[in-house]
Amino acid sequence: MRSDVEFVSQLSARLGADYSETKSYVRDVPTQALLHIRSMTHWLVNQIGQMQQLTFDGPNLYDRIEQLNKQRLINVRTTRLLHKLRGHGNRGAHPEKYHLSSTQLVALAEKAVADFLALIEMLYPLFTQQQAPSFAFVHFDQSAGRDLCYRAIMEDDHHAQYLVGMSLKNKALMLKEQQLALADSGEQDVEAQALLNKSVSAKLENAAYWFAKAGPFDADALFEHGVALLHGYLGEADEVAGQAAIKQAAEQGVVNAMALLGYFYLVGSHQIAQDLKLAEHYLYAAAQQEQAEAMSNLGVLYYQQGQLEQAYDCISRAAKSGFPNAQYHLALMLANGDGCQIDLGGSEHWLAEAAEQGQLDAMLARAQHMLNDDNAFGEQLSQAEVYLRDVIRYGRSVPAMIELSVALADGVLGRIDVVGAAALLKMAADYGNEQELQVIEPIWQSLEMQIESVIAVTQAKDQLKSLYRAQELLSWAE
Repeated sequence: MRSDVEFVSQLSARLGADYSETKSYVRDVPTQALLHIRSMTHWLVNQIGQMQQLTFDGPNLYDRIEQLNKQRLINVRTTRLLHKLRGHGNRGAHPEKYHLSSTQLVALAEKAVADFLALIEMLYPLFTQQQAPSFAFVHFDQSAGRDLCYRAIMEDDHHAQYLVGMSLKNKALMLKEQQLALADSGEQDVEAQALLNKSVSAKLENAAYWFAKAGPFDADALFEHGVALLHGYLGEADEVAGQAAIKQAAEQGVVNAMALLGYFYLVGSHQIAQDLKLAEHYLYAAAQQEQAEAMSNLGVLYYQQGQLEQAYDCISRAAKSGFPNAQYHLALMLANGDGCQIDLGGSEHWLAEAAEQGQLDAMLARAQHMLNDDNAFGEQLSQAEVYLRDVIRYGRSVPAMIELSVALADGVLGRIDVVGAAALLKMAADYGNEQELQVIEPIWQSLEMQIESVIAVTQAKDQLKSLYRAQELLSWAE
């Protein structure tokens, strides 16, 4: 029986080769596999358009899928699967924004491959006028990573060196997630934290080595070399050399480098003076190649210049491409009617999309909406708590600490937890600025009074133990 690679190759030899390469990245460089999935999805959408003699209105993948759907050239099932694959690719482009562990990232890449195969089966009759033949899926090659290392070391393959560097970088970022999880667990395991720190540093150092080695020959590696210098993968950051490498990579056409350089010109830095014309030049060039963050920042530039309709257009495109920050900003623009008609329903939709993808401001706003909704039920309230805890974990947000503390003290979440409320309020006081401390003070006093009033009337030992613990937490900050 034919293999899955042979099956895809029957549809297109080029697609089969790309699919085979994608599978080789899944275990060791899952982000690269996800980016390949998005690229192959884009190719399939373009092929469908050509077959149906359809001229697309723009380059955005979201819009192209929707255009095919509205023209009824693909069915609802195919539309959903294409959007799902687009979403998988977005997570590969911005893995740091989704807080996924290494295991979760590999699982996502494996799922994306399975979804892509399902799409090929679905589209096979459209492309060939024949039913899709049977095939056997060949499991992911465990030796692919070793082959990549062999090519990088023994054959001096510069692209393989870049990919080895990316694998090490991604593993380091995932280990940082473990550090956060360990810190949030409340366990004071100094030895475990030290081991994680050592492992993160070692992986980043090794990644920096491979990026530096491949950089003179591979533009993508040159960009990552610049990022490594900028963030001090080898210990001390070198902003001058890092930005110079990124600029060189941008001039060689690396899309992510153009997007980052455009951002530097947009906000200015110690080494790069703010230059809005150059910012627009680089952001526009990257946006034309569907770099969602560049689209979003181009929208920010237009917004700052008062060109609200152009800002709305850019941010809307970036939001539809799946970029969480753009989805949040689109929600705000729709709520305020900035460059568009006010659309509160659309605003809530994009706020929910951004929150689901881990955008911290959107998660806080959605949680507040849920907690203030008299019709919210158990599942929504549980989701609100998850959002608030994630915002606290990743953003150290004082408003989120206050919001969750009040919800726990008042029993809004279906239970009263004065110890948790006191701990969160104490944390908020530790992190809060003067204005936030003014908000915290009356809540603090109210919680103290609540605890004292319950102590006066209860005789339950377990409850008293919790109440005294909450009092102790509040007394530490006095």
